[in-house]
Amino acid sequence: MNPLNLDLTADVVDLTRALVDIPSESGEEGRLADAVEGALGALPHLAVERVGNSVVARTDLGRPRRALLAGHLDTVPAAGNLPSRLADGRVHGLGACDMKGGVAVALRLAASLENPTRDLTYVFYECEEVEGDRNGLNTIATHRPDLLDCDLAILMEPSDAGVEAGCQGILTADIVVRGERAHTARAWKGVNAAHKAARVLQRLDDHTPERVVIDGLEYREGLSAVAVRAGVAGNVVPDECVITVNSRFAPSRSAEEAEAYVRELFAGYEVRVTEVVPGALPRLDRVAGFVSALGAEPRPKLGWTDVARFAALGMPALNYGPGDPSLAHTAGEYVPVTHLRECEDRLRTWLG
Repeated sequence: MNPLNLDLTADVVDLTRALVDIPSESGEEGRLADAVEGALGALPHLAVERVGNSVVARTDLGRPRRALLAGHLDTVPAAGNLPSRLADGRVHGLGACDMKGGVAVALRLAASLENPTRDLTYVFYECEEVEGDRNGLNTIATHRPDLLDCDLAILMEPSDAGVEAGCQGILTADIVVRGERAHTARAWKGVNAAHKAARVLQRLDDHTPERVVIDGLEYREGLSAVAVRAGVAGNVVPDECVITVNSRFAPSRSAEEAEAYVRELFAGYEVRVTEVVPGALPRLDRVAGFVSALGAEPRPKLGWTDVARFAALGMPALNYGPGDPSLAHTAGEYVPVTHLRECEDRLRTWLG
């Protein structure tokens, strides 16, 4: 199959492989976006728009309800996992799990559902795996929010072909410990900031993350040191040590509450919050129809996804897609063929 001419009538397994074989690391999605735009633009039942390297396709049948299926086109950097291969009932390769398998399912539906029970919007967007100000969905939400209007948004993130509701928030902060420089030959004349930082690390080690139950779903919070930086030279007692902490907080906390929590925990130290992004409540009451139709038992999303962006716009949203989320970003990622077929069949039944 020529990867520049995507065949949306192909089997979902073949289409997943074709997508994987078009490299699209974050910021380099242009070639894949061209292929997706070209394939969707050839379908008369869809109106297609390009926003940067994101592609939006919509039906306009006058239905009373509209569903939206979204998936990002980008991947993390390759790790010797291209091209794709099919083995043991799995499609292996960069992005197969996160999330070209989900994109393949959505593309198959976009091509074949000409007369769905709901109007449909398909969003294939760039730069999800990098900083939020480059995120294609964020760009659309900022400049063309009308394209995202819907009654339910389904983010095709890998969820083991089950429903994962809501998502956690993210906070990143630097905890700064001060000392005083000195020559290491006369270390007693200084104050070693790296040594003093042990108290911060102990506080983290002693910390017990909370478990928060919302709508019957348990969101396990996390607070981890992810980097420790100190020292300017091998013969200088460091006068500063910076511990970067990453907090994953329950969606019941606001960004302000999450920040206050971290500042209180590290009272007495300089705390520089570098990022804080709220999560999304599961709102199972607003997605109950879809969950019931799938016959799925919803689980909490332990991680952050763009479901939070839809929540910020006031739209119900959930995660539903093929693949094990724990395989995302790994060199050996894959998506099971059974997941691809199951997600396509279930969504086709619900939408068609």
